[in-house]
Amino acid sequence: MSDRPEGAPLLRVINADATPEEVAAIVAVLSSLGGGERSAPRRRPEWQSASRRMTPVFRHGPGAWRASGLPR
Repeated sequence: MSDRPEGAPLLRVINADATPEEVAAIVAVLSSLGGGERSAPRRRPEWQSASRRMTPVFRHGPGAWRASGLPR
């Protein structure tokens, strides 16, 4: 997805008077900015799901055990 041809350098120093320390500092700053691949979003464990808090309350009484297994 880049306009850069295969094998071309990622960084080009234009100032001929740049010292190796200056180039290293620029490379360190640019590499700390990231721009790499995004990490996968963290999957939330099912036991923390908000939908678990919305479970129906099963009442006790005659036939309650049967009603607890039937779809709503």
